[in-house]
Amino acid sequence: MDRAAQPTVRHPALGLAVTGLILAGISHPAAASLIAAALGEPARRPLDVGRLLALSLQHVFLAGAGLALVTILGVGLGILVTRRAASPWRPMVDAIAAGAQAVPPVVVVALALPVLGFGGPPTLLALVAYGIMPVLRGTVGGIEGVAPDIREAGRAVGLTRLQILTRIELPLAGPAIVETLRTALVLAVATVAVGALAGATTLGTPIVAGLQNQNTVPMLQGAAATAALAFLGEAALLALVSAWGAIRP
Repeated sequence: MDRAAQPTVRHPALGLAVTGLILAGISHPAAASLIAAALGEPARRPLDVGRLLALSLQHVFLAGAGLALVTILGVGLGILVTRRAASPWRPMVDAIAAGAQAVPPVVVVALALPVLGFGGPPTLLALVAYGIMPVLRGTVGGIEGVAPDIREAGRAVGLTRLQILTRIELPLAGPAIVETLRTALVLAVATVAVGALAGATTLGTPIVAGLQNQNTVPMLQGAAATAALAFLGEAALLALVSAWGAIRP
């Protein structure tokens, strides 16, 4: 087949990045005001770009911290329960993770307020509770999906259990773990927005304020910017994974 006639294959991160940039444009004060006017809403004072960027940075920081915790706990527990010595704990760990995700983040935030106070801590607790199960199950599924004969080949050449984990199981389970991290990333961005109800200063803050004041413009800005962060973060994760795969020997 002629090379010019072959379809162009685009990296999936590109589409996510373009969508994120479009949503970021919608969150701009001028664009949000135009959309609100088109919906028949009165034109009120929107958030300026500086305030929107400041909220975005705080949102990214809190979501990134929560995602790091979810990754450490989810992947760590997934590795642990796939080890022979800890396999009896697997049903209990899985049940706890499933129970934690069954509780809505708003409820977790409300219950944590008397103990942890307002701001970031109850938001992080809700984020971890809501995001740990997909990472845990994705890690377990990825490791268990490694063919037994590949492990046996590793043992035959003298690899230790730790070497089999780091050189065989985790690399082969990598795609499944990355997919669950994509899910966890989106959950983290969304849950941090809910944290505004606990006093966390995030992109959920203009959404809550807009609901209270019946002002559509900041609600639209906060929602569009939150969605933009989710798409852009997912695109960045895929790009990093692709770059890592390209430079690995």
